Amino acid sequence: MRRFTKTTIAAVAALSLAAPALAEDTIKMGALATLEGAFTVLGEDSMRGVELALEEFEYTAGGKKIELITGSSDASPDSAIRAARKLVEQDGVQILVGPLSGSEGLAVKDYAKTQPEVTFVNGSSAAQDTTLRNPSDNFFRFSTEGAQWMAGLGEYVYNEKGYRNIAVLAEDYSFPYTQVFGFLEPFCRLGGKAPVDARFWVPIGNKDYSSVIAALPDDVDAIYVALGGADAVNFLTQYEQAGGDLPLIGGSITVDQTVLGSKGRTRDFIIGTPSAGPISDTWDDPRWSAFVEAYKAKFPDGFPSPSLFAHAYYINTKAALLALNEVDGDLSDGGVKLREALANLEFETPTGMVKLDERRQAVADIFLTEVIEGPDGNLLNKTIKVIPQVDQTFGLSYDDFLQYGQVSRENPSCE
Repeated sequence: MRRFTKTTIAAVAALSLAAPALAEDTIKMGALATLEGAFTVLGEDSMRGVELALEEFEYTAGGKKIELITGSSDASPDSAIRAARKLVEQDGVQILVGPLSGSEGLAVKDYAKTQPEVTFVNGSSAAQDTTLRNPSDNFFRFSTEGAQWMAGLGEYVYNEKGYRNIAVLAEDYSFPYTQVFGFLEPFCRLGGKAPVDARFWVPIGNKDYSSVIAALPDDVDAIYVALGGADAVNFLTQYEQAGGDLPLIGGSITVDQTVLGSKGRTRDFIIGTPSAGPISDTWDDPRWSAFVEAYKAKFPDGFPSPSLFAHAYYINTKAALLALNEVDGDLSDGGVKLREALANLEFETPTGMVKLDERRQAVADIFLTEVIEGPDGNLLNKTIKVIPQVDQTFGLSYDDFLQYGQVSRENPSCE
């Protein structure tokens, strides 16, 4: 009995010494995306982007293994916070990549302030104020935001399409407010009109657009649509079935592959729709081509081309891995050196160089696009123009840009 006890104690002591060594060789990374609700398909492609980045690094960074733990939300701030808390406070992740949707990002940014030793790197959430106002020191966004995504589009539809009066249809939360602002500010400044009473706001998950379609004015030149996922598919299907014939202007996620790649929808009327965003399906650049090929090889059942969500999560995950390499995976100081490395990181992405401003917000290229039918019948966004290195304040000083006020249903008024 005495020999058994001594042996057992020795074995337990050996395990207790070995366990910390094993733990020190592993870094826990969380990935939070919308794997429930109307944006499920967006979240699924986001996770493909995370996988691509991790596989590129062989699930290793800074000499340590990366253990990925996923979290699921439904695009609501409450669900994002619940998932983030589980990842951080129960699963013990040291780095969290996410979330996906705009109001989720605002909530997670605020939660990050309560967890100063955890490093938060955005997924694809693109509400402006996540970084513009009251940013968190430990929240980094290597993907551009919704107003940046609209760079060049307002000028294009005014000058090239000749549109002067438009209606707006968008989901009623922070990201579409940001997109609408980014599009309308230059459009209205040039003389375009989009009065507040011609703007229609719907909740995420809206399924019946009949009343909205009936209320859309017919004395406008086009409709600017900022809907995503199932919401966009439902509207586009019902609008065509109702005989709608007004030209469309697409918000970034309205003509993303998560919508264009959907099945069973008559699609001809969306061809020719102008838009802008962080990617372009037809961009003829070897960096993008390599990313598309890697995506298609890894996910043959994915979309014909990576969505902007796969792209954003890939970039943000890669940023975390590159920074871990720079600090040799050392998080013993609560991630201080890691966050310093992230703040100073510049690297090539599938869509060009990205760097951060002083609020840890991405500065990167934006693509002006138009929907076309590809050679194999798939719908694609064709590159019209690349707007280089767009910053969050569009070249204005920070204080001058803040004079625009916070994005909202009514900003800008554009009467």
